[in-house]
Formats: sequence, C-alpha cells, structure tokens
Amino acid sequence: MTDRAPLVVVGDALLDHDLTGTAERLAPDAPVPVVADCARRRRPGGAALTAYLAARDGRDVTLVTGLGDDEASQELRRLLDGHVEVVPLPLSGALPEKTRVLAGDRPVVRLDRGDGRTREATDAARDAVRDAPAVLVSDYGRGAADALRDALAAHPPLVWDPHPRGGPPVPGTRLVTPAEQEARAFAEAGEGLRAVAHGAATLVRRWRAAAVTVTLGPRGALLSYGEHPLLVPAPVAHHGDACGAGDRFAATAAGLLADGALVEEAVAGAVTAATEFVGAGGAGAALRRERAVLPAADPYALAARVRATGGTVVAAGGCFDLLHAGHVGLLQAARRIGDCLIVCVNSDASVRRRKGDGRPVNPLADRVRVLRALACVDSVAVFDEDTPERLLADLRPDVWVKGGDYAGADLPEAALLEEWGGQAVLLPYLDGRSSSALLARALEGTRAGGAP
Repeated sequence: MTDRAPLVVVGDALLDHDLTGTAERLAPDAPVPVVADCARRRRPGGAALTAYLAARDGRDVTLVTGLGDDEASQELRRLLDGHVEVVPLPLSGALPEKTRVLAGDRPVVRLDRGDGRTREATDAARDAVRDAPAVLVSDYGRGAADALRDALAAHPPLVWDPHPRGGPPVPGTRLVTPAEQEARAFAEAGEGLRAVAHGAATLVRRWRAAAVTVTLGPRGALLSYGEHPLLVPAPVAHHGDACGAGDRFAATAAGLLADGALVEEAVAGAVTAATEFVGAGGAGAALRRERAVLPAADPYALAARVRATGGTVVAAGGCFDLLHAGHVGLLQAARRIGDCLIVCVNSDASVRRRKGDGRPVNPLADRVRVLRALACVDSVAVFDEDTPERLLADLRPDVWVKGGDYAGADLPEAALLEEWGGQAVLLPYLDGRSSSALLARALEGTRAGGAP
C-alpha cells in the first residue's frame, strides 16, 4: 500500500529497444560509423514509460492503452507485469516499436516499425477513467485518447501531454505539457522566449485549459495561465540522453497534482525530476537502478526503495537555519556519493537547545521547504533530540556525511553506522561560511545602518 494518490494513465504504449555499442571507425563502403559489440535493452515506451515511471514513484498506476496479441505487445505486458495494472484497448495492427542505435550515449539512428492504432474504447476502459481519482493523458497520436474522448471530457484529466498527430486536450484539463517545438507548432508561434510565452497564452485560451507549461529542455519550463508567465529554471543543465524526459515530467507533474500540490509546485517538481532523469541516463536507465528524484518523498519509503534496487542511501544532518553556500556545496557533494540524499534536520526545540534563545531564525517549516527545493535533496527527515542517532537507527543510511569543520572531533554517529555496515565520512567545507557568522554580520549591518 502507498499513501500516494493512485493514477490512471490513458495513452499510446510503445515498445522501445536500445542497441548500445562503441563506434571507433567508419564503414569501408560508406561514411557511416560502425557500432560494434551492441547490447540490447527493451523497455516500456510512450504512455507505458510514463505509467512505469509513475509507478516507480511509489503509487498505484493503471495504464489504459492499445495492446494486441503480437509479440511486441506480449513483451510489453511482461515488462509492466508487477508494476502497472493494464486495461487493454483493441489494437489494429502490431504494437509500434522504436529501436535506437547508440554509440555510447549518442544516438546514431532510430528504426521504427509497427503501425498499430487503438480501434475503439471498451466499457472497462471507460469505467477506469470514470472511477479514477486522477487521470494523466499521454497522447502519442495513435488513437487511445481519441477513443476515450467522451469519457475524458466528462472527467477532465489533471495533465495532458499532447502530440502533434493527436487531438487537442479536452476543455477543463488542469495542465497541458507540450514541448517547445510542439507548442510552436500548435500555436503557430515563432522562436524565442517571448514567442513561447505568447504561444502558451494562446493555447490556454484555445484549449480552454487551466494552465499550459511548455518544457524547454535544459532551460526548465514556462508556465502560463493565459497572462504573465512563470519561468521555472532547471536546477542544473544536463546534456545526456534526454529520451523520456517529457514522460518523466508529465508523470511527476500529474503525481504531485494528484497528491494535492499547487500547479506551480507540480511544475517545479517536474522540472527537477526531469533534470535528474536526464542526468541519471534518461529512458535508457529506466529499467536499471534509477535515482529516486521525487521531491518531498517519505524518507523511510525512499530509503527502503533505494536499498531494494541495490542503491546507496546517503544522509546528512544539521540545523540549516540560514542556508548558505557552505551548506549547498556540502549537500551537492553528498548527493553525488550515492543514489539518494536524505537530510536530517533539527527541530525548532532542538536548535534552541543547541544555539540558544533567538534561534532558529527560520522556523522548521521554512527550513524544510528550502531544503526540499534543492535539486540535490531527495527527502527531509526531522529529529527532536540533540543528535540524530535515533533517526539514523531507523533510516539506516549507507553513508553519513559531515562537513569538514568537524575534522579532528569525535563523530558519535560513526560507531552507530558500523552496526549495519555503514560509513561516516567528512566532506570539505567552504571556509568562513556559517549560519552564526552570517547572522552576526546581518545584525552588525543593521546596527550600522541605524546609527545616527
């Protein structure tokens, strides 16, 4: 069971193949690279990838999609088994397959086959949409969304990820998520940020959607309600394999909205998730060990999920009262050690006992919100004691991180980590950065400014 809201994904599934090898020479008969020693990986594609990623976030997911009796459909069912409940729609033709040939992480060519389209809706599919607490449409232009348009119009989805060959979102959709190139085509807009903003506003009105967010790749996303847009920058630019980033974005946004987040919060979380997804290897890593990236994840469930896939759980702790460059550098370095970072933060009472009256300057809720906004932080846990030993005993991280300003001092957590085979480590800390020093300089500046 999960405390995350269940999600129904309606859309067109694909079966994707990656042939990955090395390219060190050109063919003697043509100026094309020779990709040798290829390894083949099969994975869910299209709406099936979106559903799979939503399920990996720890929620119950139902996929309503066209499937047949062909070999590709059977293979996709096997890949989804145990992860996603499937409600099949009748398919004409074979399930579409996309094969990418990659030299390292660089695509060389893509081969497509299969022209299957959803023929019609079924009562089971209409019931799944009607009874769904939250719906995400992942339209790849192969008929599933069109077949269920009447049911979707009666129960508008939270998120609609559109396709140029598909129909428009149904009126009342809460958030539509076209990519930049798609948005330009839909709105017949030009290039540049101004054109994107005007195009998004046009689409809000044309589609009668509550909001449109245009994904901008490594630049983040632009969110429009029809007036002044909100630009949500990516926390860091990754230039790896971006295949599947749009599916990651849509799955995260829909999940956060289903869990009660505001649209702005959902878009910000989706930008972070898509950025981390690309940095972790994109869709090619979807069936391998995947970094848990969903903001505000339950720390205990996150730690268990990462351990279950053979990952490394990293934890770091502190008051984080006035977040500064030293904190950020430490947390970014800690995240690179493993596959998730859980920050253990002192409660307000714990900070007062350690720092004295007047601290913390920022209450716990604000400190937690700021930490969760960092791309390198996957989850935050709070402890009320003076030290985090009891919390660590419950989380059982593989690595416990302290800043270098603890060098030469005892680390009481080190012995505790050894009980389950963990390791306490020190990381370099930026000199001269501390919350106390920052507060002192601020107070000094206030006194100087108030002097006659």
